[in-house]
Amino acid sequence: MTTHVLETPEADLAYDVHGPLPTADGRPPLVMIGQPMDASGFGSLASHFPERTVITYDPRGLGRSTRKDGRADHVPETQAADVHAVIRALGAGPVDMFASSGGAVTALALVAAYPDDVTTLVAHEPPLIPLLPDAQAAERAGAAVRDAYQKKGWGAGMAAFVVMTSWQGEFTDDYFAQPAPDPTVFGMPTEDDGSRDDPLLSDRSSAVSGYRPDVDALTAAPTRVVIAVGEESRDTLTGRTAVATAGLLGQQATVFPSHHGGFLGGESGYAGQPEAFARRLREVIDKAG
Repeated sequence: MTTHVLETPEADLAYDVHGPLPTADGRPPLVMIGQPMDASGFGSLASHFPERTVITYDPRGLGRSTRKDGRADHVPETQAADVHAVIRALGAGPVDMFASSGGAVTALALVAAYPDDVTTLVAHEPPLIPLLPDAQAAERAGAAVRDAYQKKGWGAGMAAFVVMTSWQGEFTDDYFAQPAPDPTVFGMPTEDDGSRDDPLLSDRSSAVSGYRPDVDALTAAPTRVVIAVGEESRDTLTGRTAVATAGLLGQQATVFPSHHGGFLGGESGYAGQPEAFARRLREVIDKAG
């Protein structure tokens, strides 16, 4: 693996190249992106693609990528321009892409704006709340997570986030009638360190969950777009948004093993089934070929 830093006027973007460029097999690189997760979350999944050159990167302001734009928010169109810049720097496009969560939102914005960058996109559980039939209730649930974080800190906010993202089905009165969760039940601290800059729990990523895909641009692009959903998470918030996104694009969501973090390995406290996940991802990408 080699690490590179692409300097742009607004951010210095760190990315890793796992394998040779040009690629050994003549196939395009396989780019893996997340949000707010950085490149470190793709270690297990990348290891299951020894035959491919895999590219991972840290979004601006996260991990090793530093911002120079004076902003703290995360905007899909801005992130898409960053990924486009990295693909251009590789000199090996168009690429295949696996994108997770907020990274899947970035990837949809990328294909809409730069349709020649990606051959096949597998967008795994993009959290596009406006597409849900209970969007207003889902936004209320998200606001409650933010409020818990603002009032009591990271532990309270993350506990509320876990409860929200684990809820099955639409957000009903029963959901909102629950008492505030105890962070210690989830092994989280009750102490408040005073920070309020977490990209997952603050308003900094509201543009990600509030994004509306450009359906016309996506359907006109030469990219094969596959919306993926975890077999264990299809009734949770991100599983439901994946199904809704697939429907918006006139397709059914493609089922992958495990849950929202199904590609994560044992180094994560939210481990999935990375080997089975990689096998399914290979099948889906190779089908396009």
